[in-house]
Amino acid sequence: MEKDSKIFVAGHRGMVGSAIVRELRRQGYGNIVTRTHAGLDLTDQRAVEDFFSAERPEYVFLAAAKVGGIVANSKAPADFMYVNMMLEMNVINAAWRHGCRKLEFLGSSCIYPRMAPQPMPESCLLTSALEQTNEAYALAKISGLKYCEYLNRQYGTDFISVMPTNLYGPNDNYHPTHSHVLPALIRRFHEAKIAGTPSVTCWGDGSPLREFLYVDDLANLCVFLMNNYSGNETVNAGTGKELTIRELTEIVAGTVGYEGKILWDTEKPNGTPRKLLDVSKATALGWSARTELRDGVRMAYEDFLTNTMRAER
Repeated sequence: MEKDSKIFVAGHRGMVGSAIVRELRRQGYGNIVTRTHAGLDLTDQRAVEDFFSAERPEYVFLAAAKVGGIVANSKAPADFMYVNMMLEMNVINAAWRHGCRKLEFLGSSCIYPRMAPQPMPESCLLTSALEQTNEAYALAKISGLKYCEYLNRQYGTDFISVMPTNLYGPNDNYHPTHSHVLPALIRRFHEAKIAGTPSVTCWGDGSPLREFLYVDDLANLCVFLMNNYSGNETVNAGTGKELTIRELTEIVAGTVGYEGKILWDTEKPNGTPRKLLDVSKATALGWSARTELRDGVRMAYEDFLTNTMRAER
């Protein structure tokens, strides 16, 4: 990308999209196009066509998505499939039809099989069954990835995809029931500390292994890949490091300053037992994550106090 290239960041108000905008600006890209949902409904095919016809972006970062944790995915699988399928197909198709030079599709590591080999290489996609708790979302993301691949093969486009592990950081969703595990823990431990609650109960038994990537590190990789990678196979985005959910809760509780007991409700689901990405491909390309988890959790908590809590007052 040239510094004055017209770049459309879809989903710029979300955690990933806003991080990509920050990274682009940090690197000196000044011609960034964004739209709010009110200004452009990405599930509306005609509206998306009209936008691409008028704006003619050269590069597209497709970070827009309907996202949520286990509870949200379990309660509304039809919504997660429909919204994500519609918006990604509309944007990817319009980017091809209007001659975009390159598009980068943002997915999720939940696309990989529930019992995939660990660490999970990009090549294990579609080799066995998905995790049931987020199957609808995963199917939608797989479809977006595959559509990019098929356009490349059939029409010679240069559309790529990146599959991040569990993300956290500035502008995360801290909703009490619809958020992912790390931001949910930040909120619960903060509220328990303020209320003086003697214990906090977490889902499952704490044994699942997870990997967490600070969102600004992902944004750095996204820009790096846009400038340095072309190919049909996706690229995993992670740290290559994992820890148990129990260990994560202890880190979050310590960062927040909660000193009560941590209890576990083993009647609740654990989710996928292990989810570590093989990041050797990104490493071979010359990229690696920079933010250590404890530092990232501290920065995420500071963002939660500064932005989320202030907005809710």
